[in-house]
Amino acid sequence: MPVAGSLITLSHHAETLKEIASTHGDSFYKGAIADKIEKASVEQGGYLRKEDLEAHRPIWVDPISVNVDGHVVSELPPNGQGIAALIALKILQQLDIDVSKVDEPEVLHAQIEAMKSAFADTHAFVADPDCCGRCEELLDDARISAHAQSITAESSGIRAETIPKYSSTVYLAVGDANGMQVSFIQSNFEGFGSGVVIPNTGIAMQNRGRGFSLDASHPNAIGPSKRPFHTIIPAFIELAQGGNVPMGVMGGPMQPQGHVQVASRLLFANQNPQAALDAPRWRVEPGRTVHLESGFDAKVYTALKEMGHDVHVATERTVQFGGGQVVYQLQDGYVAGSDSRRDGQAIGF
Repeated sequence: MPVAGSLITLSHHAETLKEIASTHGDSFYKGAIADKIEKASVEQGGYLRKEDLEAHRPIWVDPISVNVDGHVVSELPPNGQGIAALIALKILQQLDIDVSKVDEPEVLHAQIEAMKSAFADTHAFVADPDCCGRCEELLDDARISAHAQSITAESSGIRAETIPKYSSTVYLAVGDANGMQVSFIQSNFEGFGSGVVIPNTGIAMQNRGRGFSLDASHPNAIGPSKRPFHTIIPAFIELAQGGNVPMGVMGGPMQPQGHVQVASRLLFANQNPQAALDAPRWRVEPGRTVHLESGFDAKVYTALKEMGHDVHVATERTVQFGGGQVVYQLQDGYVAGSDSRRDGQAIGF
């Protein structure tokens, strides 16, 4: 077991990275590395073949965007869950409440209930865009209005299968001196993904296939040459006053919930990035269960219980409530924030 100060050498990993660099990625999809991946897949009873890797093509997509209090919030389209955050943010703007009061129980209740509606729509319709499209009809004003009208002062329930599964993710937000900004996310899904490592390469294979449904009638049903529903969603905000905000919150089903909460604090409550990330959060679970971090006013927990929520208060702050990063562009530079719930930092150079 390595201890602090140990020197770890990953020679196979290093050789793989050098080969990927020297072949501009071709080896991974068409060459020697692809051969090793196919060999391991065959030996372990998998279905991935070199021809699948050769057929892979990266795609450039237009984001899906909504207006949020004069700002433009963008997420990647399906097959990701980013649209869930957009649905919830649109619902909140339809409600007859002051959404800037982000620490009041009525607003937190509204956020929670809006998120439940968003999760339900996302689970029902989001899948490979080649079969389900971009699902932008889920943002139709009439549909959003119907969701908003369905929210009462009483908690509603949500089915377990509606909430995505947890994963392990890396997110970063950056901005340079020329104003170029990037919102970037990567994930092998659960821990080290599938747990399958290609011998003598250091390559750990992902297990995003777990995002498929086994219901043959569902748009997200597992099938050949098909992309599964996935959770990783980098976000981007174009500010009404000018400037941009790449932002993200890691953590499987927590991601859209985190986007709604952090964006609400940034855009509705005008909090700075670090304050928005440091603030206590909630997350929904099946039924009427809602987990909350400590740090809210005592009246919040009492009021939410009175509204019918099954409230559970976390004893500590962990990545179960997400881990976020924000870079906020100003006229003369940037201000950034990094979540204390996991490793990360805000730096400038």
